[in-house]
Amino acid sequence: MRIIRTAIPDVLVFEPKVHGDDRGYFFESFNASKTPNAALDWVQDNESMSTKGVLRGLHYQVGSFAQAKLVRAVVGEIYDVAVDIRPDSATYGKWHGEILSADNKRQMLVPRGFAHGFLVLSDKAIFAYKCDNFYDRQSEGGILYNDPGLEIRWPELDAPFRLSEKDLNQPTFGSHRAYFE
Repeated sequence: MRIIRTAIPDVLVFEPKVHGDDRGYFFESFNASKTPNAALDWVQDNESMSTKGVLRGLHYQVGSFAQAKLVRAVVGEIYDVAVDIRPDSATYGKWHGEILSADNKRQMLVPRGFAHGFLVLSDKAIFAYKCDNFYDRQSEGGILYNDPGLEIRWPELDAPFRLSEKDLNQPTFGSHRAYFE
């Protein structure tokens, strides 16, 4: 497995070795001994299906319910974004975006202390991720996806972005719920 370091040291991209032939392919989607910094105690796997233009995020959990995530696209293609919301971090307020797809089979580690979101680039995408902590509604927070202070460069599409009412009304980065409560 190839490990790709990003400009944010705690955000890692994993590119598996794919073994393919005329019958199909095989690859290890996770192996704790081969993915340093990702060998967390994963407790929950989630999966969602979305169509082109759907943008989910930017979401996070605070306090004792903070979550790290190992994310990937099983079907289709997404643009995945992690935003550092740790106030004492040297990369506070910085973000990293990565195209994850069924073709490139890359996965991204989104550590605790990061807001996370993704935009579907293909007609349909199935997004799967591992979490190292359980979901807790009272501990969730969010940041407006197009906050001008973050300057996230979402890809342009030939279709409008589609967001939930909740995601359209998230607070800006400057007024989001404190990660450390």
